[in-house]
This record gives sequence, C-alpha cells and structure tokens, in this order.
Amino acid sequence: MKIRYNAPVTLSFALCASLVLLLNQTVFPGLTQSFFLVRARMDPGSVLDYLRLFTHVIGHTNWGHLMGNFSFILLLGPILEEKYGSTSLFIMMTITAVVTGLLNVLFLPTALLGASGIVFMMILLISFTNIRQGEIPLTFILIVVLFLTQEIANSLRQDTVSQFAHIAGGVIGSLFGFLQSHRRRGR
Repeated sequence: MKIRYNAPVTLSFALCASLVLLLNQTVFPGLTQSFFLVRARMDPGSVLDYLRLFTHVIGHTNWGHLMGNFSFILLLGPILEEKYGSTSLFIMMTITAVVTGLLNVLFLPTALLGASGIVFMMILLISFTNIRQGEIPLTFILIVVLFLTQEIANSLRQDTVSQFAHIAGGVIGSLFGFLQSHRRRGR
C-alpha cells in the first residue's frame, strides 16, 4: 500500500496553516498578526488589508485553535472534495474566507483570525451530499437547528470566538449546497 495525497486542497490548506503557525511560533514571531489577521478597520488603500480578507483563514492563535478547526476540515474536506471536485471546493473556501472577512470588517469591532467560517461552511455543505430532487434532507434541518442554537447561546458569552463567522460560514455552506444540488438536477 502507498500513501496518496487524496485531497489536495484540504491537505495543502492544512499544511499551509500548520507551517504558518510553526513559523509564527519559532522563526517569525508576529507573522500571524502581520499577514493573517483581519483587523476591525480596513485601510482602503492597503493592499495587505485586502490580502488579509483571503489569508485570515490560514492564521491561528495557537495549536489548540488550529487543531480544533482542522480536525473538522480534515474529516469533511476530503468527502466534499471528492463530491464537488478540488476546484469547486477551493472556490467555495475562498468565497467563504472573503465574505466572512468582509462581514467582520463591516459589522464587528473585533479582529478575525482562523478557519472556523470554513469549518461551518463544510459542516452545512456536507449535509447536502445525498440530496435528492424535491427533498430537503432531515440531517440538514437538524444540523441547522443544532448549529443555530449553539451559536446563539455561545454569542451570549464573552469570549474571543467569532460566532458571526461561524453563522456566516454556515449560511454560505447552505447556499453552496442548494446551488450545487440545483446544478446537478439541471444536468
């Protein structure tokens, strides 16, 4: 048996995020703050601020933060990559990163860092993997109810977690699921 790089987008994302955190904690302290943190305010003239809208999903505060996100991403990503293709998943992840970054800048007075928006996009998107014409999967309904209940309850606590990014990622994943299911039916 040989080892296969079976989910290139998912695995490359995980390796890149791990490398950034390793470099931040060893050779380049401040790397995450400089290049991977969406600040609460954006400078419209700063190219770096626009870049951070894409890169914030690669940066993480510590190994626990990274492991929490990538335990889900490494579990769900390969299934989604096989179902929708590497290019489609990459596009979905990029759109999710930009939208959660922009929404954070527009509506929240806090910074944003990490891949939790992508995690929640994947969680809701995966509930569409067995969708049939004219049906809404019960698994999707249950995930939405559990997800919203948890995120609304968590938003009442004072912490550094962006429940807003979680909810936005989940909404985006739901939209992608509906759009992908309609595209498959149209073929």
